[in-house]
Amino acid sequence: MTTALIADDERLMREQLRQALAKAWPELEIVAEAKNGDEAVSLCAAHKPNIAFLDIRMPGRSGLEAAREIGDQAHLVFVTAYDQHAVDAFEQGAVDYLLKPTDPERLGRCVSRLQQRLAASTPPDLNQMLMRLGAQISGQRPNYLQCIQAGIGGAIHMIAVRDILFFTSDEKYTRVQTPEHEALIRKPIRELVNELDPDLFWQIHRATLVRVDAIESVRRDERSRLYVQIKGHPEQLEVSRSFSHLFKQM
Repeated sequence: MTTALIADDERLMREQLRQALAKAWPELEIVAEAKNGDEAVSLCAAHKPNIAFLDIRMPGRSGLEAAREIGDQAHLVFVTAYDQHAVDAFEQGAVDYLLKPTDPERLGRCVSRLQQRLAASTPPDLNQMLMRLGAQISGQRPNYLQCIQAGIGGAIHMIAVRDILFFTSDEKYTRVQTPEHEALIRKPIRELVNELDPDLFWQIHRATLVRVDAIESVRRDERSRLYVQIKGHPEQLEVSRSFSHLFKQM
């Protein structure tokens, strides 16, 4: 049984989301409801839900502050009245969002993503991501990486982020690919994704980040898998199902 918590300071909004979830995901059990961020943190600790739906603006701890306390105990979905410009920050993250009032079609996509993430892995480390989301909502621009120190041959090189085509990881190293060179670093993708500007780099697979303007084309094979072709580079990079929403027109 998959379980969830709903946190919103408005009772009617909690009820509306509960009813919408009952239609979109009948198997989901709502185990607790919180009126503020403090209650959300304590109820998550008590009930250990798989998913937490958190209103961003609540008395006491905000939804973002509650999320930092909850950490990787649950998959997070923020419920917000912010307009599309503000919530663009959520599109590239390991968290999801719902706009008030809840749209059934958008909720369906959110449920599908949650089911994929529940089947695939445990929630990621969200600390850097939540800091970035907070900065986006407050109108401040985070300080993203501008250069990468990477090993090429026996030397350490400073590589400008704007010159990197893509990053791919194996169990030990992350490969940094530029038009001219291939380099290696020890920083994993899960850390890089929070340190790079999401307007410049998209995560298309748990082990791959690609510079958006380096994408030449996207193709779908006979098994409906998506592949990205990089400009001026022979390699094609697979897009996992969890990130296929980035290429909606496909």
